Amino acid sequence: MILYNVTLAVEPSISKEWLAWMKNIHIKEVMGTGLFESYSMYEVLLQKEDTITYSVQYFTSSLAKLQQYQAKFASDLQAKHIAQFGDKVIAFRTVLESV
Repeated sequence: MILYNVTLAVEPSISKEWLAWMKNIHIKEVMGTGLFESYSMYEVLLQKEDTITYSVQYFTSSLAKLQQYQAKFASDLQAKHIAQFGDKVIAFRTVLESV
């Protein structure tokens, strides 16, 4: 199993709007690609006071599927996120494999 983890630091002033957008639009678009089997979303509990940090985890059965997602869909979906929230959200991504 491959885990595509996106960690996002969100400014508190937009956190409710951002969370609703993620749950109702963005995650559905990512899952709609058909390249991930499941996802989960967590709020980081011990964090800096000036941001709210989340981890969105997308699970896929192969590195090839993740690479297909990155080649065909990631840029457009990330651009939508940036257009919606600009620099009020900072994201970084990691790829992990279960052992």
